[in-house]
This record gives sequence, C-alpha cells and structure tokens, in this order.
Amino acid sequence: MLIWRLNQGECNVGELTELVGLDPSTVSKHLTVLRSAGIVDDRREGSTVYYRLLTPCILTVISCADSIIHGEGC
Repeated sequence: MLIWRLNQGECNVGELTELVGLDPSTVSKHLTVLRSAGIVDDRREGSTVYYRLLTPCILTVISCADSIIHGEGC
C-alpha cells in the first residue's frame, strides 16, 4: 500500500500511517527498509519527512508477483 500510494506523489509519514492503519513507528520502519533498498527517497521540511517513490518499475514487479500468487501468471 505504501508503494502504491507513493506512486501517486509525495506523502508524509502521518498520511501513510492513516492510510495503512498502523502506528507511525511501524510505518517508519517499513519506509527505512524501502529507502535502504533504493525504492523510496525522503526529504525534510521542518519536522515533517516527505517520501517519494524512486523506482516506479517496482509496481510492475509487485503486479506480476500478485498475479502469480493468484494463479494468473504475469
């Protein structure tokens, strides 16, 4: 869900937390993993951190995996 949302544009942790219904620390941990993998990037504006998707091609990988899981193939 985080990646799908970030594909629509930049978003802060509060907005992402509200979207997925998890606590901010959990969302931040997921975003840290995604940032370490080079999938997202962040920028600070005051005390707010905004995230953006760096590799939109990851959506193709996710869609393919989802199709395989549901027995549809890519």
